[in-house]
Amino acid sequence: MKQFIASALLLWACGAAALTPVDPYGQLPAIEEAALAPDGTRMAFIHTAGEERSVVVFDLKDHRIVAAARLGTARVRSLEWADDRRLMLTTSTTGMPWGLRGEDTEWLQLAIYDLGTHKIRFLLDHVDDSTRTMNTIVGRPVLRHADKGTVLYLHGIAVTDVTVAALFRVELDSTRERLIRQGTRSTLYWLIDDNGQIAAEESYYEAEKQWQIRIYRDGHPAEAVGDKAPIDAARMLGLSADGQSVVVALLEDDHTVWRTLSRKDASWGAELSPNHLRTRLLLGDGSDRMIGVASERDETNYQFESPELQANWDWVARVLHNERVELVSLSANGRRILVRALGPRSGYAYFLADLDEHVVTNIGDVYANLGPIAEVRKITYAAGDGLKIPAYVTLPPGRPEQKLPLVVLPHGGPQARDQMDFDYFAQAFAARGYVVLQPNYRGSNLSRSWVERGFGEFGRKMQSDLSDGISSLVASGLVDPARVCIVGASYGGYAALAGVTLQTGIYRCAVSLAGISDTDEMLKHVRREEGHGQKIGLRYWERFMGVEGPGDPRLKEISPINHLDRLEVPVLLVHGKEDTTVPFDQSADFAKALKRAHKSVEMVTLDQEDHYLSRPATRLQALRAITAFVEKHNPAD
Repeated sequence: MKQFIASALLLWACGAAALTPVDPYGQLPAIEEAALAPDGTRMAFIHTAGEERSVVVFDLKDHRIVAAARLGTARVRSLEWADDRRLMLTTSTTGMPWGLRGEDTEWLQLAIYDLGTHKIRFLLDHVDDSTRTMNTIVGRPVLRHADKGTVLYLHGIAVTDVTVAALFRVELDSTRERLIRQGTRSTLYWLIDDNGQIAAEESYYEAEKQWQIRIYRDGHPAEAVGDKAPIDAARMLGLSADGQSVVVALLEDDHTVWRTLSRKDASWGAELSPNHLRTRLLLGDGSDRMIGVASERDETNYQFESPELQANWDWVARVLHNERVELVSLSANGRRILVRALGPRSGYAYFLADLDEHVVTNIGDVYANLGPIAEVRKITYAAGDGLKIPAYVTLPPGRPEQKLPLVVLPHGGPQARDQMDFDYFAQAFAARGYVVLQPNYRGSNLSRSWVERGFGEFGRKMQSDLSDGISSLVASGLVDPARVCIVGASYGGYAALAGVTLQTGIYRCAVSLAGISDTDEMLKHVRREEGHGQKIGLRYWERFMGVEGPGDPRLKEISPINHLDRLEVPVLLVHGKEDTTVPFDQSADFAKALKRAHKSVEMVTLDQEDHYLSRPATRLQALRAITAFVEKHNPAD
């Protein structure tokens, strides 16, 4: 079947320029956002060829494309089935709608692709209400199948004197769109039960710095629970498997726990699942009700509420043993399961498991034209204060494991994490002959206690955790200490710049992709972005940086732009013009400052690109520029 999909996709191929050796890694996936139809007979996915993106529907029995639509250069964030004949496409755009003031923001829009008419229409354009609303959504759609056909419940925005959360009901067959609930400036989100009624509402009150979850009964608000939390507010994750409780993540005694909150009397239940067994709640397709719990760390583990579905998954895992297997999509009856597998046998590919036929079939590679997948190893090393830092090392294929050049690749966040999965930057560098080190430095999202170790360590121990990893690899004989560069994106971009300004004599070059160079200006941006609303984002950054807002003199200690005199190596800056997370000026202003100081700097501007390298051309442009820069200043041979 793999050959059938590959052949079918040639129908959508665009003329392509000659490829450089890193291009396969810089291209967007050939199969992306894959999803099974509810009846399990078809698979929808996003395909990119050159600059052209398309939504493709493939018949899994007849091995042919049955529907497709070109999307141009749209930034597609998700693809889901509304029912067996309609798809939901979430796309994003950057800007500020007419009549609103503030900094440019990324907005999500939802479109329906009808396989019968082959037409695409955007939702929330014709809401039946006098209230001014926006044709944008927040979060994932919730589906219900009723007498009137498929109904969507969408979180969006209403505009009064400020923008507030709003809940919409959309009937796909009649195309009727209604505003059914308008929140206040404190309202965050609602959960919807199986009857299409509001089950619970989450709010955060900035003045009191207090979160609240209110239970609804028969569509009306009832009891509420809440507590003070300047930053770490409780979060509704979904409804329990029986629909009778709300699953809530909350902080207790410096640990994040998941508990159930009864819809009957707002009482708290026992902890849902131990911390080491969960990273996210699994929700049913188009539902707020949980079907299981996922743990996606070094190994993937899924615990389903249904014994039958658990048995089905265990069988798939046994067939694909020794591979890292990730759940992608389920048919409505759970008898067909689409997974993504990474490992020595599968490479990096999609597989379809058919439980009725008891076969697992290779559907196709995630990326086209990749070479061998480089080996990734888990290691642990000691930081300067003795703390054991978990990390991953990607090894260049076919090279002796001694005195190799190294690229340090810190993740963004900083409250995120690396894990043993496919990283196209790491794989691209390994293919060019480099060892790649990806540390889960203190502050990474390994556990609550590990996150807390990063508080106040921005540019301090979070930074030395990276260079301590280099020392460990040098001591093992794997890495040549004279051939090390650092490359990072977002917070990782900051770490790259800090590595050659706050630290010296460690790296031969540094690359910052959408990174922070001026910590004071970054906090000012966050404060402007949050406006008169909640300030959780600002407090989040203050906690990691160990400061009290913009203007704090301690910001200069950890700000690369204030330490240009210490810079001794070449720097490459890469940044998207439409980045609303880390402003483009963070790189543009740093480049100007470096040129005034007569430092070696190159700047690559990515037109129409956001924070995430979402566009095919600019993602490829970024990877080409970054690998070429590293090869120039730190040759692998």
